[in-house]
Amino acid sequence: MAHRSLLTRARRRLARLRPARTAARFARAEQGATTVEFALVSIPFLMLVMAMIELGLVFLVSLTLENAIIDVGRTIRTGEVQGAKTTASDFKTAVCGRMDWLGDRCAGALSLDVRTYADFAGVGASAADAAPPETPAWDPGKAGSIVLIRAYYTWPLVTPLMDTGVRSVDGKRIIYAATAFMNEPYEQ
Repeated sequence: MAHRSLLTRARRRLARLRPARTAARFARAEQGATTVEFALVSIPFLMLVMAMIELGLVFLVSLTLENAIIDVGRTIRTGEVQGAKTTASDFKTAVCGRMDWLGDRCAGALSLDVRTYADFAGVGASAADAAPPETPAWDPGKAGSIVLIRAYYTWPLVTPLMDTGVRSVDGKRIIYAATAFMNEPYEQ
């Protein structure tokens, strides 16, 4: 009986020492050091790569939006829109047609504001405002009118912490593009 209790106590002491030995052996081991270092470095590295890809996509959408409103805005400048009695919805569809690589997302994410001004000084103040208007206007003007087209595209941000570095609203970046011109004298 005494022999069993002594054996039991020895087993308990040994059980208490095993975690300490295991921890010491783990600390001395160098076999998985590279794997641990890679795991620690790879997470921030992959987040940085994802942020660069997403920022590149934001710039791509920005350039595509700018080119689309310049190209489709030419139909206002030459009087095609006014002659065909094109609606704001038709104009928006034409802009989305120039951004077709975005798919069906364009129609819901794009907002257009088309206004006429008396002079280019008024256009400058309005074009600098990158905040979307509460009520978008649709006034392509007539021959000789000064027209400002502003486009706002809402792009969702996926990379964590990206919305702190890039101006965004509710985790979405508002991409802005504008073009101003004087309509050609197409009525002559």
